[in-house]
Amino acid sequence: MVRNRIDVVTLGCSKNLVDSELLMRQLIANGYTVAHDPEVPRGDIAVINTCGFIGDAKEESINMILSFAEAKKRNKLKKLIVMGCLSERYRTELMEEIPEVDRFYGKFDWKGLIADLGKSYYQELAYDRSLTTPPHYAYVKVSEGCDRTCSYCSIPLITGKHRSRPMEEIEDEIHKLVREGVKEFQFIAQDLTYYGIDRYRSMKLPELVERTADIDGVEWIRLHYAYPAHFPIDLLRVMRERENVCSYLDIALQHISDPMLKKMRRNITKKQTVELIQRFREEVPGIHLRTTMMVGHPGETEDDYQELLEFVQDTRFERLGAFPYSHEEDTYNDKHYTDDVPADVKQKRMDQLMTLQEEVSQSINSEKRGQTMKVIIDREDPDYYVGRTEFDSPEVDGEVLIDKGKHLEVGNFYRVKIQSALPFDLIGGVV
Repeated sequence: MVRNRIDVVTLGCSKNLVDSELLMRQLIANGYTVAHDPEVPRGDIAVINTCGFIGDAKEESINMILSFAEAKKRNKLKKLIVMGCLSERYRTELMEEIPEVDRFYGKFDWKGLIADLGKSYYQELAYDRSLTTPPHYAYVKVSEGCDRTCSYCSIPLITGKHRSRPMEEIEDEIHKLVREGVKEFQFIAQDLTYYGIDRYRSMKLPELVERTADIDGVEWIRLHYAYPAHFPIDLLRVMRERENVCSYLDIALQHISDPMLKKMRRNITKKQTVELIQRFREEVPGIHLRTTMMVGHPGETEDDYQELLEFVQDTRFERLGAFPYSHEEDTYNDKHYTDDVPADVKQKRMDQLMTLQEEVSQSINSEKRGQTMKVIIDREDPDYYVGRTEFDSPEVDGEVLIDKGKHLEVGNFYRVKIQSALPFDLIGGVV
């Protein structure tokens, strides 16, 4: 056990990661040594930043807490602290069930953690972070919360109403990160599409992206977690005109059949969805779309599912993930529907959908053979340098495996000719 060391463990999404990075910077300013995501606790204090989105994520968070609680019982840890989405939603229950935890904090009151350690919160470091990513890229959270009312989703119960950050604050943060060597920025939010509505009374995402793209040193901006209903179309112009705004959009569609879209309370129809995708591809040639699909929502019939398969086959999404429906307490569905699709049917549908997507991805990747693409190098592995194109977001998308014939610098950009293609990765050599 290392004195004055705090281990911070982050579970869940990149938005949680930003919160951990903000906390870690404050802890370092207060004289602590901080480690991120250790396999076992080494310090005398541990902080677990939890996820509470769906069943699997909640189970992972609880298992992690129990693992560290066991370490505390064996005197391998002096103090165990839990924060984040799970404890925001289930704090009372967790306090009763896991008494080994010394203190619980929610998603937004973690600043009190520092005070409770007897330390100071430095307001001048409010948006300084101890980056856990490679130093050439960072996540930038542009807003918090969600105003949508999707039937299945617990996020608004955890995060509350949508709250946009001021544009100037985001610009200042990016200027600072650029000075520290960051070149690539992933813009993230529970709902990017609504950025500005609360603060400026209009959709300001296009303006925000335009202004930040004009900052010297910003090489790539990539956009995550847009919503299809009431999409700010002017964003497509910005994406087309600004070379450093990646032709990439992460937009969760969830389903395509009208009966399911209605039950999910998505406020969009199949026809509107198809027209929106067509417009994306017309206005931003070569755009790569990442989406997420849900199978097994209450009431999903075999016809609904087959319609989804056909849509995925015809649309040929460059990136697609899927997950089985998880019935969450206190959501609209919890009050109005029963979880009526058997678990084995959900799993079968998800597996079939992802098998189809693997075939689509292989076909799309194969078309890139012979192309020369701009690639940023993330790391050096024993056999390859590993990088990404503008169409690949860290952690969630494929990579480019580059032969080691030439010495490459991690964090730099290179022109890479694609030689062969796997379903999710590309293989190439530096030109």
